[in-house]
Amino acid sequence: MEADILLIEDEAEFADYLKRGLTYAGYRVRLAHSAEEGLEKFDQDRHRLLILDVMLPGMNGMDACRRIREKGFTGPILMLTARNAIPDRVLGLDSGADDYLVKPFAFEELLARIRTLQRRTGASTSSINFADMELDMGLHAAHRAGKPIPLTRTEFDLLNYFLRHPRQVLTREELILNVWGQDAGIQPNILDVYIARLRRKIGEPPLIHTIYGIGYVLKEETV
Repeated sequence: MEADILLIEDEAEFADYLKRGLTYAGYRVRLAHSAEEGLEKFDQDRHRLLILDVMLPGMNGMDACRRIREKGFTGPILMLTARNAIPDRVLGLDSGADDYLVKPFAFEELLARIRTLQRRTGASTSSINFADMELDMGLHAAHRAGKPIPLTRTEFDLLNYFLRHPRQVLTREELILNVWGQDAGIQPNILDVYIARLRRKIGEPPLIHTIYGIGYVLKEETV
């Protein structure tokens, strides 16, 4: 499973809540319920951001943070904790964390902290913009007019191809070849289903337009 965020949180209900929210916001999340499981799942070539709780069963979050930094991970690490004392914050930051978020918190604040860490550390390697649409390639997140768009991996790849070829008429064959690959066996009607889903998620005004008998084009509507 590919993921851009590794979330280490032992409280199952809270962990599922965070994962659902982050997924809806356009991030791909891999979940671990202990530091040991997190270290086993951690892949610094795949994970661009780490979120972990301080109070974990067995190894605590601070020790896990140190271990991950020792592996050479230079991406942002955000710690979650119920401890609000200054010494606890200092210990967390000294262990290698970039930020420290105290529970309980509003989910919108978590998203804001993630965006700030991306800007501060350069975790967002690049972004593609068209009209009011933004695609963050670093964290595989899509936004329109600042609002997150939940996309599957294939939908993200399809939108990415459109954004890299704006105002160009793209044939169905070209889209299938570049998004799925030559041997995927994808039929044009399957592509049409994905286009319909993508249009619904992107919303109004429409950006993906049908060129009948040929394919599709990404462009803004003109009055």
